[in-house]
Amino acid sequence: MALDRFDRMLLNLVQQNSSQTTERLSEQVPLSPSAIQRRLKRMHENGTIIRECAIIDPVKIQRSGLFVVALQVEKERPEMLARLRSWLISEPSVQQVYYVTGEADFMLIVTARDTDVYEELMARLISENPNVRHYTTNVALKVVKRGLVIPLDVDPG
Repeated sequence: MALDRFDRMLLNLVQQNSSQTTERLSEQVPLSPSAIQRRLKRMHENGTIIRECAIIDPVKIQRSGLFVVALQVEKERPEMLARLRSWLISEPSVQQVYYVTGEADFMLIVTARDTDVYEELMARLISENPNVRHYTTNVALKVVKRGLVIPLDVDPG
């Protein structure tokens, strides 16, 4: 689907704050609220906008442990990778999973209340996924930037 200038403007705005009303968005994009509503509906229906969510401050809910995990597998057989992917997707503490090149096969972003809870999760990961060979953990000392915004040029060149 080709995105025009107005679609790109809307996507930039709703990535920053998806709770804005169509009236508020129409103050920033030169379209009527009904035109904005139609465009947003179309982008939801065609999968351009996958979902909307609230971003919670982990400190406020006592869940500030953030771990960056490099995971290596024993064998890259499709059925074994699919089983591991399913496990990672179903685990709520695993926020992000990337299948990558390099020494690691997967990079994970994991949240946990503390290191004890994290260690329990990783013990389950190893026991329930025998194809996991090794993992290394980096503990985030401070979050400098967090986000998933994909910046869009309004006038693609």
